[in-house]
Amino acid sequence: MSDAPRAPAATLVIFGAMGDLASRLLMPALVHLERDGLLDGETRLLGISHGEGDDAGLREKLKSFVEGDEDAWERWEHRITYLRGDFGDDALYATLKARLHGNAVFYLATAPNFFGPIGEKLGTSGLLDEGDGFRRLVVEKPFGADLASAQALNAKLLGHAEETQIYRIDHFLGKETVQNITVARFGNALTEAVWNNRYVDHVEITAAETVSVGSRGKFYDETGALRDMVPNHLFQLLALVAMEPPNSFDAEALRTEKSKAIAAVRPIRPEDAVRGRYLAGTAGGKDVPTYRDTPDVTPDSNTETYVALKVAVETWRWHGVPFYLRTGKALTARDTEIVIHFRAVPPLMFRDTPAEALPPNRLILQIQPGEALKLEMSVKRPGPVIETVPACLSFAYADAFDLGHRTGYETLLYDVLIGDQSLFQRADQIEGGWRAVQPLLDAWRSGEPDDYPAGSTGPASADALLARDGRNWHEIE
Repeated sequence: MSDAPRAPAATLVIFGAMGDLASRLLMPALVHLERDGLLDGETRLLGISHGEGDDAGLREKLKSFVEGDEDAWERWEHRITYLRGDFGDDALYATLKARLHGNAVFYLATAPNFFGPIGEKLGTSGLLDEGDGFRRLVVEKPFGADLASAQALNAKLLGHAEETQIYRIDHFLGKETVQNITVARFGNALTEAVWNNRYVDHVEITAAETVSVGSRGKFYDETGALRDMVPNHLFQLLALVAMEPPNSFDAEALRTEKSKAIAAVRPIRPEDAVRGRYLAGTAGGKDVPTYRDTPDVTPDSNTETYVALKVAVETWRWHGVPFYLRTGKALTARDTEIVIHFRAVPPLMFRDTPAEALPPNRLILQIQPGEALKLEMSVKRPGPVIETVPACLSFAYADAFDLGHRTGYETLLYDVLIGDQSLFQRADQIEGGWRAVQPLLDAWRSGEPDDYPAGSTGPASADALLARDGRNWHEIE
């Protein structure tokens, strides 16, 4: 049982309820919230899809990824109902309006091309009017495919709903370590005192995956690593590192500072970017075919599966400090982390000793697979000679807390229900992210990515990107 208050009762309406997202992530998260006593007993789920089905079929589908927590599932099961309908049919929304009363959350777990049309239909049918309770709209990524389409989608949704009603969701921000970045920074005088260009040499943000594109060939070939990961996931992590202290932890104060940080990202030059594409190999213990041999990928595709970027955040705090971002599929290990590389100490007092070249300190914020904080320091090896060895002060969440099984959506769904937008993107953040990468989208319409074997750390050109600055990547592990 959590100490947090229960969320108010509401109907969670999931468009695309028969899809993978609802059963693999959303339903388990709702069961965990029920287990922890964070949901009102009258909270309900109404699933909408265009296929044949009924209440029993939806319940069976949603239970497929629920492990354990049988009592919580049994309390949920009878509150799940199904509604069949075409997302573009006015009759669906008329039926929905007749069935809904009080608080409601509309979750768009659909293909991105339905986001605008569903939002428009909800608005024109009056379902977003808040006369007898709150009405909130949750939109998954990708939010647009470039700056122009993101602006158009924002305009369409904001034509029917207030910004306070729209929750642009990013599951990365549900991770404990991601949320802890703000506490680690602003809750500790030691870290905030050195969180600037006087002490920080550079920052790395990595989101590496061992999985290949697999069965998502059609979606991925139209999207690519840049669109899939950078303007949303990686820029949100960058914003948490780079933003100025908000005057409170109020949602709007926090989102305003994150927006300022993203707006300060200089549009990325093609010469400061690398794109790669995996060849056949072994990653994550599985044989991986060449990307172009993936089902539903065009034979002459130039879509990238890997991106590495050098990013400048033009604020006084970060002037001169490069942020290096990378993400890719079919890599050597699954590893999402932020590494703060501090400047080297002057070697004057260690001159003419074995410790003459001291490695710089590094703060590692491990986001997945194991959520942890690590501080790398130099210490003296026991003995009569001044000889240093690296040491690591480490804190792992799993060692200190019973985290249980979580999908990462628990916090986000709870925040939607209680009306806390702190972890959700605002329209200006979305557009700022696309504005920064638009030069790359334009430049990469032609040309070929650099190849890398599946199971490696990426293309050699990504190493060269840092090597030209006299730096190298933190090892993916």
